[in-house]
Amino acid sequence: MNMKKRLVAIAALAGSMTMAITAQQNPLMAARDLYASARYDEALAVLNGLRPPASGSDLKSVEQYRSLCLLALGRGTEAEAAIAAVITADPAYHPSEAEASPRVRAAFTEVRQKLLPDIARSRYAEAKATFDRKEYQQAREQFQGLLGLLDDPEMGGRLGDLRVLVTGFVDLTAAAAAPAPMPASKAEEPAPAVPPPSPSPVAAATPASSHASAPRIFGGDDQNVKAPVIIKQEVPRVPTSVTASARNRGLLEVVIDEQGRVTSASVRISMHPVYDALLLTAAREWKYQPATLGGKPVKFRKMIQISISKT
Repeated sequence: MNMKKRLVAIAALAGSMTMAITAQQNPLMAARDLYASARYDEALAVLNGLRPPASGSDLKSVEQYRSLCLLALGRGTEAEAAIAAVITADPAYHPSEAEASPRVRAAFTEVRQKLLPDIARSRYAEAKATFDRKEYQQAREQFQGLLGLLDDPEMGGRLGDLRVLVTGFVDLTAAAAAPAPMPASKAEEPAPAVPPPSPSPVAAATPASSHASAPRIFGGDDQNVKAPVIIKQEVPRVPTSVTASARNRGLLEVVIDEQGRVTSASVRISMHPVYDALLLTAAREWKYQPATLGGKPVKFRKMIQISISKT
């Protein structure tokens, strides 16, 4: 063997030894180097040796390089399974241009579009279970994360009904997680009020100050008040998941201001916690011609009976 061939053989042996040492110290880095050298079968063998101990970000990297190797080897079905593992672990993940070729990014997009609806349904079940355990703060975070997933462009507007339901749960958990006001201790109780002195004739004639009481809210029992006229009052559908356990009738109270907007809403007779949240969310968008007294718009408290049919 001449000197040139010996040098080539020594260099190859040194490279193999370096790769072996790297594989022992950092298998993922070794697999990446093997992939970069187009040694896909060897890289795949290293990556397969890392499963299942890898987890979290390591799992994502392992499955990403597995998908790269499998796609390079023409093993599309297995590559799709590897991509699915990455998306399931992190639904928001998109490989960047630096991480993957256009072909691989397109494969990720295709798999993501298939998986997102099922992942969203699974995340909803997890959040609902947290809500049922009355862990409202954690449930709110889960529902908010789910909203982001439902609004993902690759969701394509699918699961619109689920989005309405999740929005209701976000509002419901926010109200449930709000801390109750602390009762005042005896030491903090205000001293008994001292009756003010009788006003002088001059003071009695003085106009009311700017701190006058808030405008009165009229109701259906007030005479000479013309009730609001509905412009928009769309009642949401009852989700099929709660239809069986929901009551047929409920009662909602809304306060309508002088511009015909709903300024507050509260459930007086509940139909179901989930549907109650949807109803309160929908009421924010309702619109009316305001109530009037002597032709002048006034605030009005309106009671609305809600009925559903389960047939």
